[in-house]
Amino acid sequence: MGAKADPGAGAGLRVMILAGEVSGDAHAAQVATEIRRRWPEAWLIGLGGERMARAGVELLCGLRELSVMGFAEVVRRLAFFRRLEGRIRALLRDGVFDIVIPVDYPGFNMRISAYASKLGVPVLYYIGPQVWAWKAGRAKRLAGMARGIALVLPFEPSLYRMHGGRARFVGHPLLDETATADPLALAEALGTDPDKPVLAIFPGSRDQELERHFRPFTEAALMLQRRVAGLQVIVSRLPHLPSAAYRGCPFPTTTDAVSLRALATAGLVKSGTNTLEAALAGMPFVVAYITHPLTYFLARRLVRVPSIALASLVAGEPVAREFVQRDATPEALVGALEPLLDRSSTERAAAVSGLARVRASMGTPGAAVRVVDMMEEILSDQPTRTTP
Repeated sequence: MGAKADPGAGAGLRVMILAGEVSGDAHAAQVATEIRRRWPEAWLIGLGGERMARAGVELLCGLRELSVMGFAEVVRRLAFFRRLEGRIRALLRDGVFDIVIPVDYPGFNMRISAYASKLGVPVLYYIGPQVWAWKAGRAKRLAGMARGIALVLPFEPSLYRMHGGRARFVGHPLLDETATADPLALAEALGTDPDKPVLAIFPGSRDQELERHFRPFTEAALMLQRRVAGLQVIVSRLPHLPSAAYRGCPFPTTTDAVSLRALATAGLVKSGTNTLEAALAGMPFVVAYITHPLTYFLARRLVRVPSIALASLVAGEPVAREFVQRDATPEALVGALEPLLDRSSTERAAAVSGLARVRASMGTPGAAVRVVDMMEEILSDQPTRTTP
């Protein structure tokens, strides 16, 4: 997908927004919508997916090409990322942008941020690198090159401020998701009985995640159907992945993840933003993650957090059982999920209580508005250009 390299005369505010994952696309789209609300003539260009495109961002590249995770996986795509980075650097050198807003995706976005800062283009980094997990040195680097750092977890700002970073907690953008859950409509569409237990499966948003999680997740679900009377299983399908990626799936699929979480009795999810979405929906879950052996080998030596579930890190306590690599066997997943599918179990009650504490820690709605407030403050301080 291409985009023009110059907005032309009279374009007004000129913003580059860079997201590389499904969650980043959603959060960046909220920011783009708020920018358009304040400056209808703004020119927005960047990286992302369908939601950013619908919000008026011209895309240089889509999520299918960008959604790569893990050391070994990235190495195979280095040539592509070098070409893309060169293209973005060339656009920045043209001097047409008022501000760059990188959204998460730190491996790529930190390099672009450094280059933009060197050229004098202000950077407002939204959803900073997870320096509390690994690569703590990124906090100092980002503090030195970003004019603002908008953070979505309440414990993060202090990690950047200790290095002089202009960091602010803006609340979590998941609180601003406007999609309305309609579990009964989803149940009717799929022929599901809402009075019987439902297991929701969220295998991931990247091709390689789907490849590695699909088999153990499916086997666990089939085993559970033999042990839990009337259990129905539904798989969350990502719209940016081709339908062929789900070929052979023995269960119905849906792209309505919001309604699926509301309908589900429990969920089996891969780690990441999925766990926060499950917490907000009050859906008890088990989390698992399987990656390339080399990626896991290196991560074991670099990552320094006690949990792979972001929801547990926010709560400061375990809110879900976790299974990584070889531990993520169908048998282990079944053992952890079965009590969550029993609405009268003490395990399920404890999980629901823990998820409520996660929701209480995530701030208040309005993250995108606060991000654009920060952007407006940065632009008003720019000596070379008047804020539109």
